[in-house]
Parts: sequence; C-alpha cells; structure tokens
Amino acid sequence: MKQPLTVLKGCFFCLNFLWIHRLVTAIDVTENQSAQRYLQGLPIGSGSNADRLQQMLKGVGAPINWPQPAKPEITDVKTELAKLNTTYVYQNEWPANNVRLGAVTAVSFDKAGNVVIFHRVNRIWSQRTFNNENVYQEKNRGPIRESTVLGLEPDTGKVLYDWGKNMFYMPHGLHIDPEDNVWLTDVALHQVFKFPPRGAGGRPLLTLGTAFHPGNGIKKFCKPTAVAVLNNGDFFVADGYCNARIVKYSKQGEQILVWGENSFSGFSYDVAPPNFFAIPHALTLVPELELLCAADRENGRVQCFHSINGTFHSQYHNPVIGDRLFSMAYTPAAGGELVIVNGPSAEVGAQQQHYNEVHGFVLSMRTRQLVSKFGPNNLQFENPHDVAVTADGNAIYVAELSPTRIHKFLHKSVAKPMSLSAVKSLSSSNEVAAAAPASSGSGAETAAAHHPSGKAILVASLMLVFAGSTLALALMMARRRKRGNQAISAAPASDLVYRQLAASNQSCLPFGTHNRRHAWEKTEGFKLGGLLDRNGFEKLDQNASDEEHEQQTTSISQYA
Repeated sequence: MKQPLTVLKGCFFCLNFLWIHRLVTAIDVTENQSAQRYLQGLPIGSGSNADRLQQMLKGVGAPINWPQPAKPEITDVKTELAKLNTTYVYQNEWPANNVRLGAVTAVSFDKAGNVVIFHRVNRIWSQRTFNNENVYQEKNRGPIRESTVLGLEPDTGKVLYDWGKNMFYMPHGLHIDPEDNVWLTDVALHQVFKFPPRGAGGRPLLTLGTAFHPGNGIKKFCKPTAVAVLNNGDFFVADGYCNARIVKYSKQGEQILVWGENSFSGFSYDVAPPNFFAIPHALTLVPELELLCAADRENGRVQCFHSINGTFHSQYHNPVIGDRLFSMAYTPAAGGELVIVNGPSAEVGAQQQHYNEVHGFVLSMRTRQLVSKFGPNNLQFENPHDVAVTADGNAIYVAELSPTRIHKFLHKSVAKPMSLSAVKSLSSSNEVAAAAPASSGSGAETAAAHHPSGKAILVASLMLVFAGSTLALALMMARRRKRGNQAISAAPASDLVYRQLAASNQSCLPFGTHNRRHAWEKTEGFKLGGLLDRNGFEKLDQNASDEEHEQQTTSISQYA
C-alpha cells in the first residue's frame, strides 16, 4: 500500500510543479510582450538611446541599430493608399510667379486671413551645421540678410508684406496668436520670439532662451521647433530636437509646467507610451476639447493632451501614414479633423521593409480613420515640413523644404477648374523661370525660384508645342510638294532630276521620313517619366537639411 501511495504523491507533486511553471512562464511572456510595446523612460543623456538620437541628428557614423520590438503585420499599405479618396484639388497657379523662396519651414494665417510663411532663404541645415553638443557652427555667417517672413494674399499668392531681415540664422517654427502676434523659433539660436503683428518695429516683444547656447533648464531650449498660444495668452513651446519636452508658459513668459520624456526609438508603435516623444515637431490646438496636440515625428503619431494640465488624452496613428509624421493642423470641419503631412521613410537601403508614400492626409478625430489624401497634382510630396488649414477646412497650405515651395489645395466643393489660357500663361512664365540661371556665390544671398506649375502643365505645354510644330511641318511639306509638282509639270525632260531633289529635300526635314519611336509611343502606354525627370523642373541645390529625407533622405530629412 505504501508504494502506490508514494507514486500517487509523486504524480501530484509533478502536476503542481508543471502548473506553477506554466503560470510563471505565462507571466514572463506577458511582461516581455509589454516591454516590446512600451519603452522604458530614460533620462536625457543617460543611455544608449540618447547617443543614438545624437547620431541620427548629426547624420553621421555607422547605421543605427535601434532595438526593434516585434511589430504586428499590417494590411498592404499600397492597396490602402489606393483606396483613399482625393478631396482636395492642387492649385498650380498659386502663388504668383515672382515669389522666390528658400526652404519653407512653416506656414500659418494672420488675423486678416493672409498666408504667412517662414523660410530660410539661402540657408541649409547640413551635417556640419551643428556639432555634437548641438551648438551652431556657422555663426560667422551672420543672420540671414533677406526677409524670412512673407505675407501672401490667399487668392493670388502675391506678397503683401515681408520682414525678418538680419534677425534669424536657421528658421523653423511659426505661429500667429489670436491677437495677431507672430511667434517664431530658431533652432540655431535655440530661442523663441514673440513679435508684434507683421513684425512691426523689428524688435521682439518677448524672447525666451539663450542665443547660441543649448540647454534643458528653465531658461534654455535646445532646437525648439514650434509654439501654440491659447486665447488667454498662455502658450506652449515644443522643445524639440534634443529635449523632447513640451513647456507651458503664462502670458508673461513664466514657466507653468513641463512634460515629456525622450524615448527616441526610431520606431512607430501601434500602442505607444503616452508623454514620450521622438522629436515633438509641431503643435496644434483643438479649442472645442481644450486639447494641445503634438506631432511626435519619429514615432509617426499625433499625441493630444489636456491644455490645462498637460495630462495625456489620446493619440492618433495609422499604418498608411508610416513611421514619420512631420506636422498636423486642426479644423473643426466635419466634426473635427486633423490634416497631416508625413515624410520620407527613415529606412536606409535599396530594399525598405515598409512601403512608404509621402502625402497629405485628412484624419477624422471622431472615427480615428483616414478620410482622404492629397498631393501636388495627385502625386507625392518630397519633403513636406508643415501644414495649415482654414477653419472651414476649404483650403490647405503645405510648406516644403525641397523643392522649396508653398503649396495650396482647395476642397473640391469650392475649387474652380483652371482655364486653358491660364495654363498657357503659366507654361510660358515657367519656361522663362526655368531658363533663368539661379544666382550663386560665396556670401551672396540667394533664393530658390518658385515654380508653381506642376508636371501636368509642363506636359500640356509640350503637347501644344508638338502640335504646333507638326502643323507647321505639314504646311511646309504641302507647299514644297505643290512647288515640286509645278516644276515637274513645267519641265518634264528633267523629271528624274527633280525627283532626286525632292527626295533630298525630304531627307533634310527636321524629323526626316523615318519612323521614330518616342517615349509616348511605348507599348506600355504613356508614361510621364519618359518626358520628365522625377522633379519636373531642374531644382536648385537644396539638401533639405531639416531631418526630412534619409540617404538623400538622410541629408534632407534628418535636418529639419
């Protein structure tokens, strides 16, 4: 009897041991999964993440090996992009052709509804612009000598006013408050400025930060990116590339609260930890819900917080947008929407793991779903940096670093088709602009010419030229044939000679008599790439140094 009892006790002990082991294993697996989805908070400068962040911002060194948590598979991004509607129409003729721009970093509206932009004229953010301590290395060049702030008429795009000469070194953020004061950030100066309406007087009403001295204390910033101002005058600063925090101030500029931790992961999470940022790059307010929303750039998401105390409210991300989200703007239209621009993928190499397209997107805050997409002539952007939308949601403006442009889109419900005469006018003016060489030289302030028309207009102009040339050629051939026939009938004895002359004349015509295969005659159908390069016009040398493009993308997309 004792032996079966002993065996039974042993079996019971084994069963208990196996049950406990499975329980412990399950707990361990759960903890590991949680650790994969949420980053641990690491103070700035006290871990490998901080070193990796500095490496990426500098754009130098060996490839960065981020710890990559397991990411769930998503639906085919290319297919989902194709499903999205296009509800905004690109305005090729806007702005006026005489507007010359550098890298456009920010866009907003003044109290009169004019479109206000902040641009860098001839400055480029490159790998050598800052050192490892984020100190600006081109101070000896002095401030930008041309106007960096332009006010554009919303219908025509003509320049109504301009200012900002000899003030800024590396423009970044722009915001205009309810009192029409202009707030600007300069990442080279590490400062935030408040100017009176239209920069009247040329002196700031308020300056925060210490010029050329980055830091993370009460009185210092490190490459601040954006500002947002409440109706009561309190304001927020996104600080920015190094500190990854949001700071709230009173109207008088006294610090009220700070939140945010730097969890630079180089990875976008479906469920990411709140209050952690990988470059808070832009800010927008949602007045109806008393929210402040921030573009968490390298995490590819929008985070929203209660503006009263900075506590987390919600976040918005969609796999179609990708792992980088540069800016967003809020409109109360359609129950509340976020207009978003993403950026080129940060993945390096010929074969990227995730498919990516650079577009503007409209996201419903109620359903958290993408409503539509938009882009220049329904194509992609290259390096969009900021976006603004009117309160009624009818007009969207996108600031782009390279090519150096400000884009306008109108909702289909209010957009008007462009006349053929307007197309011809734009085509001729753009040909002149493209032919004019860009002035360059050491120390000379240069600005990139803006080419408002897109590839579709260039194609239209080429087709018109081709049609005109064909008609002229046909008339010339008809006249020669008629003359030849008259000459032959008048002198039949020399028929052979005239036939030979006619043949030789025909062989000297511009296109000859041989069948010539053109790009638009290929069997796979017409392709715009056969006529144009990827960018249409030849663009000026703008390395879009604004953290916006890795590889070429790295030089453009990493420095914003």
